[in-house]
Formats: sequence, C-alpha cells, structure tokens
Amino acid sequence: MKIRNLFKVIGPAFIMASVVLGPGSITTSTKIGFAYGYQLMWIIVLAAVAMGMYVFIAARFGVSHEKTILQAIADAYGRWFAGLIGISCFLMASSFQFGNNLGVATAMQTLTGIPEPVWPVVFTSSAIILVFFARNLYKILEKLMMVMVMTMIAAFFINLFFTKPDLVETVKGFVPVIPKGSYNEMAALVATTFCLHVALYQSYLVRDKGWKLENLKGSIGDTIAGIVMLGGISMLIIMTSASTQATALRLDPTNILTVNTAGDMAIQLQKLFGPFAKTIFCIGLWAAAFSSLTVNAVIGGGLMADGLGLGRSMDDRWPKIFSIFGMLVGMIIAVFFKGNIVQALVFAQAASLFAVPAVAIGLFMIANNRKVMGDLTNSWKQNIIAVFGLLLILAMVWRMYHYVISNI
Repeated sequence: MKIRNLFKVIGPAFIMASVVLGPGSITTSTKIGFAYGYQLMWIIVLAAVAMGMYVFIAARFGVSHEKTILQAIADAYGRWFAGLIGISCFLMASSFQFGNNLGVATAMQTLTGIPEPVWPVVFTSSAIILVFFARNLYKILEKLMMVMVMTMIAAFFINLFFTKPDLVETVKGFVPVIPKGSYNEMAALVATTFCLHVALYQSYLVRDKGWKLENLKGSIGDTIAGIVMLGGISMLIIMTSASTQATALRLDPTNILTVNTAGDMAIQLQKLFGPFAKTIFCIGLWAAAFSSLTVNAVIGGGLMADGLGLGRSMDDRWPKIFSIFGMLVGMIIAVFFKGNIVQALVFAQAASLFAVPAVAIGLFMIANNRKVMGDLTNSWKQNIIAVFGLLLILAMVWRMYHYVISNI
C-alpha cells in the first residue's frame, strides 16, 4: 500500500491520537518514568486493550448506521441517557482542556519568558477562529494532526536509541506491580490512554470519512493503528525518562530527578538534542497541547449537542457554541490557576475519570442491543474485554474518589 493511501485509511486514528496525545499524557508518562522507572508499563497495555475494544464498538456502529450513536441511544434508552452521556463527554473534554491550556502556557513561557496567563488567551482565541471560520474542518485537522503526531513519535523513538533503556527492566515492567504511592499516577495513565469520549467519537469520524459496512475490515486496522500510537508513545516516554533517571543516579546517587516544569521534562531529550533539548521539547509540548485543545473542544461540544438533540455538525449552531464554551472554560481556569503545573496536569487527567462510567455503560449497552446492532452485536469474547475495561475505569474512579475525599 502506498504511503499516501495508508494515510487515507488511518486518518481517524491520527485524529484520535492527537486528542489523547496532549500535555497531560506526556507529563504523566514522564513523571512515572522518573519516579517509578519501568514498573507501570503493564497498565498501559491493559488500558490500551480496553480502549481498543470501545473504539471498535464505536467504529462498528459508525460504518453500519446513518443516524449517530447518541441518537440511537436516545431512541433505545431515552433522551435523558443520551444527554447524560453527552454532558459526561463534555466534562471529560473540559478537564482535558484545562490540561491543554496549562500545557500551552508552560511551553510558551519556557520558550519566550512571557508570563503563562497570556498564552491560553492567545491560543484559545486562535482555536476559536479555526472552529468558526475554517472550511472542511475535518480535512484541515486531519493533515495537521498527521504532521504533529508523527513528529512527536519520531522524536521520542529516535531519542530511545540515545538514552539506551534497560531492556530487561522494560520487560519486567509488563508484569503487574503497584509501586507505593503510585495510585494517582496510575489513574492518570489510565485516563490518558482509555479516553472514552474519544472512543465514542470514533463512530462520528468514520461517518465523516464516508466509510460504510464494507469498510469494517479497514476500521479494524484503523483501530489498531490508533491504539498502537496511543500506547506506544506513552511507553516511549516512560522508557526514555526512566533511562534518564537511571543514568543520573549512576553518575550521582543523590541526583534524583523530579518533574516540576517543562524544562525538567526536557532533560530526557538531552542525549539527542543537547543544549537544544528544552527548546525542542517545549515546541513538541506546545504542538501536542494546541492540537489537542482544538480537536478536543470540537469533540466535547459536538457530543454534548448531539446528546441533547441539538445537532452534531460543526455547521450547526449549538455544537459550535458548546465547543467555544468548552474552550473558554479551560482557558479561564488556566489563566487564574496558581500552583504546580505538573501536578495539575496529572490531576486533570485523573479527574476526567469521574465522567467516564456513563459513557462506558452507554457504549456497552448499545453494543449488546441486537435490535440496533444486528449481526454486529458484541460476541461473548468482546464482552469480556469490554467488561474488564469498565471494571478498570470503576476501580480508578473509586481510587480518585477516596483521594479527593481525603484531601477536602
């Protein structure tokens, strides 16, 4: 298959990866690598497999139905349930928007020295202009995300050869173990990999792509491509940061690297880029944040509007209004935020889990509704993975609930 044709096939996968590959995922993976080494690689695999199943459920619906998945849920279970799912998706997207604005702010402040509160305003305004006035929004975003995601993956992949991670420890990292004090980071890692509002939106992406039932086989490949990118980049970052920490400790056992700024995270690229590591990393962090900021807002606003029965196309009024509102909420919170940005990015990822169960339950119910899905109804094997994904989410939500209660 020619490269050009390959890009046409995996377009939706790039859109999905661009949303998930934001500053929160980069920060979480970096912090985990510095603090726990390779020990949490296994949780990425579990979250990625669960994500893959729910993305495939959404894709199966998208290629086989003219109506949207939230319209089908409204018809089968009531508008209130579809509305609940839509609102949950908006809340998840808003949590990510806060993180995206923080990512833009810290990257640009590090690059320019201009105070952080300025940058969310600048780039949120740019994103709003893109949403309101750009024609063929999907095609523009698809091409933009291809470049940004591929560049980010290439940089960390090449850097891997310079940092020389411990392959034995990497393999051990796929054996489940829970390091002491790692629950919040685990929750954040699950949240940044198992993004159910993005999974749900896959049904809309394949419809926008014009795929039909005969394209179902292609959607499997698209799902695999997206999941490999999502899990793969997190693993690459964990491996490079863990190797960087190990090297620092070999040179000086008292030199324990911590992550508090974008500059701290850039240390892992010094082997490849030397004195330019901070600049290169911050450009990449900005790209991940801004690309995610734009697409994430479109997803959150569009799903809430469709869930409430107010339209789903970005040519309609309410999806645009909700998308702009989501952007502004994330911007305002980021502008007035005072505190440790790295900790806030990790917490924003983990906190998004609270809105996930309704989306997971909705996708699971529609996937097992034979009147709606017909021959594409979930098999018992698919249900095992889907139920496991739901239990994984509920476990992380339970953990975050106790964390929040204990800190009130």
